[in-house]
Order: sequence, then C-alpha cells, then structure tokens
Amino acid sequence: MKLNKKTAEFFIPDQTDTEQAIKRTTHMSIAAHQDDIEIMAYDGILKCFGKDDQWFFGVVVTNGSGSARDSIYKDYTDQEMIQVRRLEQKKAAYIGEFGALALLDYPSAETKDPKNTEIVDELAELIKLANPEVIYTHNLADKHDTHIGVTTKVIKALRKLPKSALPKHVYGCEVWRDLDWMLDSEKVVFNVSERPNLAAALVEVFDSQIIGGKRYDLATQGRRVAHATYSTSHAVDQASALIFAMDLTPLILDPSLDIKSYVLDYIDRFKKDVSDRISKIL
Repeated sequence: MKLNKKTAEFFIPDQTDTEQAIKRTTHMSIAAHQDDIEIMAYDGILKCFGKDDQWFFGVVVTNGSGSARDSIYKDYTDQEMIQVRRLEQKKAAYIGEFGALALLDYPSAETKDPKNTEIVDELAELIKLANPEVIYTHNLADKHDTHIGVTTKVIKALRKLPKSALPKHVYGCEVWRDLDWMLDSEKVVFNVSERPNLAAALVEVFDSQIIGGKRYDLATQGRRVAHATYSTSHAVDQASALIFAMDLTPLILDPSLDIKSYVLDYIDRFKKDVSDRISKIL
C-alpha cells in the first residue's frame, strides 16, 4: 500500500515485509500526534508486547509541527521538529515492539477540516488491510480539536467498510481530558499495572516534548495511578494503574447514530447522576 503524502512512511521495527507486518495486526491505534499512542493506547501495546500471535499497529495522522519547544529544541524550525518527532516515534515503536507504524504526515489543519475525505479514505484502506480486532483512538470528549478531528475521521472511515472488515471493539481513550467523570457502569477500564518500566520508557523517549516544558511522563503515570486509587471508594486497590476509555463501537455498528448526540448522552447521564446524588442528600 502506498501512502498519500510523499513524506509519509511506514516503519517496521522487525523488518518484516510491510504488507505482511500490517496484516498480522490484532490491536491498532490511530492517533493525532507522536506520543498520543503511548499515552492512550498502552493497553494494546502491553497486550502485544513479547507475543508472536498478537501484534500492535500504530498510526500517527499529523506531522507534529506545532509542538511546544524549549532547551536544545528552542530554535528548531517546524520542519526540524517534524524530523525530531518522527524519530522519537520510531524509537517508541522499537521499544514497544510494534508490529508496524504508519506516519501519515498530515498538517493539523487538514485533520480538523470536516470536508477532508483524503484522510478518511486512507484510514479506511489501512484499517481494511490490518483488519484489527481492536482499535484505540481519541475519546469524543477530548478538548484538543485535532484529536476530535482524528476520531471523527476514524468513525467515518470505519463506516465505509463492510461489516466483515470491522473490528470487534473501538475505544476512545484519554489524552487531553480524562474520563473519570463517566459513570462507572459505562467506563471501559484497562488494567495497565504490568511492566511500569515499559510504560515509562514509551513516554520518556519523547524528549522534545518533555524537555520542551510538558512533563507528559509524570502526568501520564500520575493519571493512571490516580484512576487506580480513586476508581472505587470502599475497596482495596486491585490495580496500580488504570486507563479509562469510552466505547465507540455502537457508532460503528449503527451508522445512523449521530456522533455528537452519542457523546452528549454520556454527559447528560453524568449530569443526572450528579443531580440525583445531591438531591437525595439535601
């Protein structure tokens, strides 16, 4: 498969033939930026790590040119930052033993453009080729416009595919807004307690982001630990790190569902829960 952008590329850490590497995929993540995969889709990386019958495929949609920069990266041009972040993502793919990585290299503006069908079509082709059991992408309540742009395009891409090519599960995961607010009965909960060293290394390799003034390494691990402790108030912790996700699968199985209404319904149920809890105490 040939990617749309001339500057886009595949990276196969174990040097397997590209098409064969993608076809062995069981878990796939489609993310906006370099390091989003490692933050939100660690469950998939962990499930595939060290396995020969489960493989992780990461897809990064944008080129990452607009990132914050400081220290040695302070005077880097956008083009130089693109190259730095591309290399960091490849390092993460190698550390995490990804089966394959695709760097699509789109500007953020194209991702946020609702009329852009090029990205939708390319994602549909990648998903069709990979035929994963699980897809991890951004949640629909994320506060980063580029993340929402990616998620809506993932949904549109999946809706173009025949049912035989659809994954069993599609999850909207946490980066720029966590999902602690969701009702416990509606959260998808991933126990990611294992291999904390791997979890740390995968985020720490993005040096340009961390030294640029954003401690994503500490914040990511802190959120997972906080979820593990605060997920239940009357029980001893059963995990040391949790990731929460929103189940987006119904949007794929029933294309008639409105995307915006789907996430607003979650918010309305949260609002009702808060209201009911206060009302019974007043």
